[in-house]
Amino acid sequence: MSSEADVAAPGIGLPPEQEAEVQAGVWRRALDNLRTGNLGILPIVLGLVLIVLFFTIKTPVFFTANNFNNIIIQMAGTCMLAFGVVFVLLLGEIDLSIGYLSGLGAVAVAEFQLPDSSHQYPGLVAIVLAVGLCAMLGGVQGTVVAKVGVPSFVVTLAGLLIFQGVILQVLEYYYFSHSAGWIIAGGVTALYAAMALAHVIGHRRAGVAIRDPYILLAKVVAVAVASFGTVGICNHANVPTGLPLAGVLVVIFLVGLTFLAKRTPFGRHVYAVGGNAEAARRAGINVARIRILVFVISGAMAGVGGIILAANVNSVDLNVGGGTLLLNAISAAVIGGVSLFGGRGEVRGAVIGSVVIATVANGLNTAGYKCHPPLRRHAGHRRAPPASALRALSR
Repeated sequence: MSSEADVAAPGIGLPPEQEAEVQAGVWRRALDNLRTGNLGILPIVLGLVLIVLFFTIKTPVFFTANNFNNIIIQMAGTCMLAFGVVFVLLLGEIDLSIGYLSGLGAVAVAEFQLPDSSHQYPGLVAIVLAVGLCAMLGGVQGTVVAKVGVPSFVVTLAGLLIFQGVILQVLEYYYFSHSAGWIIAGGVTALYAAMALAHVIGHRRAGVAIRDPYILLAKVVAVAVASFGTVGICNHANVPTGLPLAGVLVVIFLVGLTFLAKRTPFGRHVYAVGGNAEAARRAGINVARIRILVFVISGAMAGVGGIILAANVNSVDLNVGGGTLLLNAISAAVIGGVSLFGGRGEVRGAVIGSVVIATVANGLNTAGYKCHPPLRRHAGHRRAPPASALRALSR
């Protein structure tokens, strides 16, 4: 009995003619993807390059180390929200409450650290409590969607109207030292290389030939260049200098949530439910449980994103979580290739989409473009109370 599978004895490669066929298959698949328009994230990356080139030409301060740090910080909060949106969209659902739920997380972490109060906790404890609160509220919304059957649009729209915060002062931002940044870059590179080596060893032990080994090696080199290049640029910045903690958090959650989506039964069940909920139910998947857990993840990531956004400006106000935050988070996931109809997309798309949105917003601001027309105050319109008055009311 013959087989066309690329299988070889352990430690023995494929014959030369089959090795050549495998290499030719790489270019054949690339050509087929180009013909069918299945280019993955390549158009987004090319678009990002064009955006960077445009704003680099328009203003000399855009393509600088200082502004590179700014873009990392500006995209981190939106990216965290987009991570949660990815899982919700994979189910074919929508979560409109993440904007103000993130604001609630920022308010909660400040409230849990309120000086001279009976509930003044250390910073890390306050963060864990705030994220847990947001995850619980996300689970409540998911329970209503899964158990009661109310459409997620209606449930999360109600959450959007409920989750609004008050003015409180929160955390300061943190940057790693230069040496710590290089250590982190080396750790990320070593971890990815170890994972690639484990992949190769696993295939060899199973007697399966390694497909596209040069592409695997190129990925390791690309991760090393990206890691050390990012740290080098951040360390070259003047004010502030060093690798932002927000960038490290984005990488940590990217790796963790990608593993959850791609390497666990839960992740496969999310894709199955998003592709066809009825077929998933007939296959024995607890659809209601999957939906509830996805909204828990969305709520938790909204809490993390809200804390990062509040730490960026060192305060929260009545508008926290509002504005374009919700639209930016959903857009980041969709720009990154996540389908609005469920069952298709990856977590890394949230990072790419967030980088695109943050780069455009930063470039417009740096180049001096006006995003909104000037507001004119007409007679009979009441002025908003000053921030000092709101701060006094919140105490």
